[in-house]
This record gives sequence, structure tokens and C-alpha cells, in this order.
Amino acid sequence: MNDIDVELYEKVHLGDKQALEKIYDRYEKLLFSLAYKVTGQKELAEEAVQEVFIKIWTKKGTYHASKGKFSSWIMTMTRNASIDLLRKRRDIPSNFEYEQIPSETPSVENLVEWKEEGAMLRQAVSELSEEQQKMIHLFYYKGLSQQSIASEFEIPLGTVKGRVRLALKHLRKIIPQKLSKGGELDE
Repeated sequence: MNDIDVELYEKVHLGDKQALEKIYDRYEKLLFSLAYKVTGQKELAEEAVQEVFIKIWTKKGTYHASKGKFSSWIMTMTRNASIDLLRKRRDIPSNFEYEQIPSETPSVENLVEWKEEGAMLRQAVSELSEEQQKMIHLFYYKGLSQQSIASEFEIPLGTVKGRVRLALKHLRKIIPQKLSKGGELDE
């Protein structure tokens, strides 16, 4: 966890505008890259990033250090804001691929950490059954609703929910095993 991010975040919650500016300077390019990758549109990406920082400033988005890293939290907020904007417009691009982490980062340390985690997650997902991989990809990476996935594959909604639930259950087993090995990836 980056202590600087947590300190800045705490200052923002005390009303420090300069701390918010520092967080913005550290993450704006990364968040814009992620939002643009999700939306495929410059204007929507800018709007998503703006929504994230408004939520941080107005305390509608609350970070808890016990639940993970600040960088992961702010990226998740950006991804969700981007998907929400697309859903409002019913305009989710079919070519969206969330598998690559944007190359613009606030620090080399974060880039290395995100790439390692991304590689570990991709490998863990690759160990799922083909059906579960499809469900995870469409639901989490493309942001489709479970109902949309059911319609697209012409399968019952309950089947989609079951596959997603089983996939998450398997990932909860696989990922801790990889972490206990020091994050080593199988070759």
C-alpha cells in the first residue's frame, strides 16, 4: 500500500483541496487511459474521471485501507464509473478488452505491481473452464449485465449467475495459492 496515497486521501477528507490536486496529478493519466479503454470515447473518459474525483471530494466514494490498495480502489471506481456512463447510453463497445493495464502510471512501482497482479489474475482466469472464462470476461472485463450475457448466449439467467458464482469461487481458491507461492506464475 502506498502510504502517500493514504495520507493524501485522509487530507482530502479533512477538506484539503491541494491533497485532492496531488491525487489528481498522480492518477489522472492512468484513470483517463483506463476510462478511455472502457468507453472508447474521449468525452466519456473525461466525464468518468471527473465523476471519480467528485465522489472522492464529496465523500460519496469512501476508501478503506483494510479492503485493499488505494490504487486498486480508485481504478475500480473509474472502471465502474465508465461502465455506468456506457450503460446510461446503452453503448458498450463490442471490442472492449480490459486485459491490458494502461501503460501510463504515476510511478514505476505501481506499474510493476499492477502488471504482476494482472498477470497473476489472467493466469488464474485461464485455469477456469471455458464457459466460466467467457462469463468472467463479459461480466467483469466488458461490463455486460448478466441478463445481457444470458440473452447473447441464449441461456437462462440462472445459468449465467451460476457460472459467474462458480468462477469466483474457483478464483478465490486459485489466487491465494499463487500468493502463497510468492506470486510466482506457472510457466
